[in-house]
Amino acid sequence: MTYLNIERILNMYNYFDGAIITDEKGVILYYTNFRTDLYDLRCQDIVGKTVLQIHPEMKENESSIMEVLKTGKPIYDRVQKLTTKHGQVTTNIFSTLPIIRGGKIVGAIDLSRCIDAGMERKNIVLPKVDGIGETKDDLYTVDDIITTSSQMKKIKTLIPRIASTDSSVLIYGETGTGKELIAQSIHTSSIRANKPFVSQNCAAIPPTLFESILFGTTKGSYTGAEDRCGLFETANKGTLFLDELNSLDMNMQAKLLKAIEEKKITRIGSNKPVYFDVKIISAVNESPYDCLQEKKIRGDLFYRLNTVQIEIPPLRERIADIAFLTDYFIASYNSKMNKDVLGVNSEVQKLFDNYNWPGNVRELKNAIEGAFNIIGSRFIQMENLPQYITRNYSAENERIELYNDSMTLIEKINSCEKRLIAHALDSTSSMTAAAGKLKISKQTLNYKLKKYGLK
Repeated sequence: MTYLNIERILNMYNYFDGAIITDEKGVILYYTNFRTDLYDLRCQDIVGKTVLQIHPEMKENESSIMEVLKTGKPIYDRVQKLTTKHGQVTTNIFSTLPIIRGGKIVGAIDLSRCIDAGMERKNIVLPKVDGIGETKDDLYTVDDIITTSSQMKKIKTLIPRIASTDSSVLIYGETGTGKELIAQSIHTSSIRANKPFVSQNCAAIPPTLFESILFGTTKGSYTGAEDRCGLFETANKGTLFLDELNSLDMNMQAKLLKAIEEKKITRIGSNKPVYFDVKIISAVNESPYDCLQEKKIRGDLFYRLNTVQIEIPPLRERIADIAFLTDYFIASYNSKMNKDVLGVNSEVQKLFDNYNWPGNVRELKNAIEGAFNIIGSRFIQMENLPQYITRNYSAENERIELYNDSMTLIEKINSCEKRLIAHALDSTSSMTAAAGKLKISKQTLNYKLKKYGLK
């Protein structure tokens, strides 16, 4: 890795405001800054020092550079506030990657962009740069969970703790919320990270085939059968992720429970037991308790797999994430499609903020990708969006806001107030901060939370 390589990367992507290269001890060898108006440190202030010397208020475990040098794992899109020795405070988004030679970490590269409030909000999320290390992980990590929502940040803090045990995990989230992203992040945060991660959608295969896929087959056990490992054998020492568990046939659920309880399976056509060591992560796209009541999941299997439960909130409840993810996807598709889209216009932003997003994050991502295919300007406009979104939104907007005679003025005001409070709660880390953002007292906010049934 030479400095010319770094300058090539900076020239390829116009998203970066600065770059740092360090040696294996964190000593800065190279520094460039394109925004001296926002961050006034010069090359002579930085080269030869560590980031902890430059920012003495920062602890070692808060530095992405020191973390990458210690773990060897890249960090993407971490947001952090920095204070220079001259008192300037900036908010930056970082991507930090290890530099690896001969299997050893010999340094790190830190790429950043300033996202201070008041700057035009565009392309604020850094694209991932492949090819710096010697290997590229195919699985998601905690750092791939892109969010500014307090609810999702809480889940991110829980993942390393959940990953440190072998307990089963049940993930609940609507379609498109990112259940597999969470499952993979649990795996890659665990000591099983270097072992297999096996994912199977239970709704994707018929019940008659599921047993052979789950447990494996022995040659000759039926016409065309071959010696083949099942999911449990394949995932041995690693993680098995069973998505849409509520779609699994009830008879197969009984066999699945038996295998999990005994930690062994028998291939079809064989009488030889095969023992396994697997962390089980399952997911449902309906309320787990509704699944129990409607007998879509056996009670004994549910209680066996529900040792730890993670509930992913739908995008409509993660209001702070809508604009944040919009910027992320725009930056991503600018990079992939070699375009320079600056953002969405005000009309589209209003739609995005108020649309129900039944398909959640996946729907938002697909809407932006579709817009990139037909866009003819620097901003995404209404005509660039799928018709079903604009049509449904317009109908809903008209029904609720303009001509809904069943709603009184007070009800409409309350509906608007509830949404504003939900946004403040989701985009801040505490009741005090949310009250400050709304410019009301904490007591008033607490009263309104009870009034609207908000958490």
